[in-house]
Amino acid sequence: MTSPADVPHLTPNQINALVVLMVEARRLTNVELKELAGFTLTGKDNTKLVDLGLVDTDRTHRPFAHELTEQGWRVARQLHTAAPPKQGGSTTRSLFVVLSNLHRSLDRLRVSHGDFFKQTEATAAPATSEQRQEAPAPTVTATTTTAAAAAAAAAPVSAAEVEALVRSAYRDLATAPGAWVGLADVRDRLTDTDRAALDAALRTMVGREDVRIIPVANTKSLTARDRAAAVRIGNEDNHALAIGPA
Repeated sequence: MTSPADVPHLTPNQINALVVLMVEARRLTNVELKELAGFTLTGKDNTKLVDLGLVDTDRTHRPFAHELTEQGWRVARQLHTAAPPKQGGSTTRSLFVVLSNLHRSLDRLRVSHGDFFKQTEATAAPATSEQRQEAPAPTVTATTTTAAAAAAAAAPVSAAEVEALVRSAYRDLATAPGAWVGLADVRDRLTDTDRAALDAALRTMVGREDVRIIPVANTKSLTARDRAAAVRIGNEDNHALAIGPA
């Protein structure tokens, strides 16, 4: 694990480069860096990051392209543990506050920085400004809008996708891993999910090692909303969900 002592002394621009490369989680050219963050990675800043083994720079063609190495990811994840450089002023200090709270939140959610910032196919190759200017605007009609909405509504959602939605909703609602959350609150977060598919996912999840779904013992405390949100498992209506260590 990287410790504060392992974080090298870096200039504000070098820190900015590591952060942008981390959050974009892909190889970026100097043109893209300029468009995204208003700076390029050249000269001494680039040389130092390469020499430290934090950044891999492709100089085979222009514009040069940069990507975090494995060591670069480790240092980027731990930047907040070091003292921000004085020459960075309030901007760099504010960035370190964001990084510190990001680390705390991801640790609570048990999500790695790599998974959190991972690019999807839709976002991995954003259009350049030139492409955006040349791309013709699509023609939207009432017919195409209705057809698109109908297609989206009809698109099947897999059981794994529904379970992922349940787990995501739980993370948003739970005060801590393993804390109890009412199914009524979970359903409120997933109003666009088919009721039958959600019930099926909950019945499957109860067999998972980290999942517990139980009825509320004091039925007098249940509201009409709680009763309506219950899922029938076996011969009982169940009202509460916990995911994580017991």
